[in-house]
Order: sequence, then structure tokens, then C-alpha cells
Amino acid sequence: MVTNLSLLRLLQLVSPSLPIGMYSYSQGLETAVHDGWVTNAEQTGDWLRGLLHNGLGKVDAPLLARLYDAWQTNDIKAVTHWSQTLTAYRETAELRAEDRQTGQALARLLVKLEMPEAQVWQKRPDATLATLFALAATRWQIDKADAIAGYLWGWLENQVLGAIKLVPLGQVAGQQLLQSLAGELPGLVESASQLKDDEIGGSCFGLALASSRHEMQYSRLFRS
Repeated sequence: MVTNLSLLRLLQLVSPSLPIGMYSYSQGLETAVHDGWVTNAEQTGDWLRGLLHNGLGKVDAPLLARLYDAWQTNDIKAVTHWSQTLTAYRETAELRAEDRQTGQALARLLVKLEMPEAQVWQKRPDATLATLFALAATRWQIDKADAIAGYLWGWLENQVLGAIKLVPLGQVAGQQLLQSLAGELPGLVESASQLKDDEIGGSCFGLALASSRHEMQYSRLFRS
């Protein structure tokens, strides 16, 4: 049996050990815990489910699909357009900074991994994580649907790891959350691939509020 190298590359790309600093960001969860909105595993699941269905599933996932197609055809104009569109959907300075910083960090890593196309994105202000994730996925011949699922899984795993520290949750509770929410990812991937351009869009008011409040939180463990 021959191991599928693209699968191994996807596992590399979504690993929490990928040195782009995703572990540094809570995306408002730290403030949600601090303010008493999220206090246990059930509320953590509700918080993450809401972000998946109302945010990532309607914005990040369909835009990642378009970025994948643009990189596939080397349409840099389209890559720039969709990357800037994703940035425009970030509702706070912290969320925009997170996307830019992780995108630029992934660009630096990809250059070291012999992907010279990423070099120009190391300092571009419109760099996003999805932009460089899509570049890596196309060049490593990762299937588009698998890439979108991997992107969502990477976000989910990092959020659960953050919740384990913040709420706090036990390791078993964290695994139960991953098992439960992972079952919803295939449906999100499918629906994202069917969205038309004018159907893209979503807003999570709680995330925007928590993120903006996090900027002024007196003491914090995470950068956003």
C-alpha cells in the first residue's frame, strides 16, 4: 500500500506544532471566559459551534475555496482580491492582526520549505492565513475539500486547546468536544463549496464584542 503524500502534507499543515503561532490566539474566547459567558464544556461547545456555522462556514471556508482555485490557475489578481475580501470581514483590529501575522508567518515558513511564491507575502499587509494555506494546499496537491476540512479542523483544535487552558476543561472533555464538533465539519465544507459570491458573508456579534473587549483586558494569556 502506498501512503498518500498529500495526506501527510495536510497533516503537517494543520498540526498545532506548525510554527506560525496559532496557539497564541483565543479569538475572543479568553474574554468570553473572563466575562462569564463560557464557563463549562457545554457552553464552550455552543460558542465554538456558533463561530463555525455563522463565521468560518460562511466566510473563511468559501473564501478559502476561491483562494485555492485562484492559486490553482496562478491568478494573482484573484488571490489578492479574495485575500483582501477576507481581511475586510475581520471586524476588529485584533482579528485583522491575527490573520495578517499568521499569514505572514506561514509565508516565511513556506519560503523555507522551498515555495518561493510565498516570499512576497511575508510583508504584505493583506496576507491572511487562508491565502497562504491555499497556496500550500495547491502546491502540495491536497484536494480542495480536504484542504477546507483541514483548515476548519486546525481552527477547531486550536480553539479547544485554548478552552482547556481557559475554562478550564479536562483533556477528556476537550476530546469529547472535538469528536462532537468534528462531525459537523463535512456539512460545512459541502455548503461552503456551493455558496455563490454574493452569498458569502456572516457575522458573529459575540466574537466581535469579545475581541474588541479583549484588546483592553487587564490581564491575558492570549494575543486575541
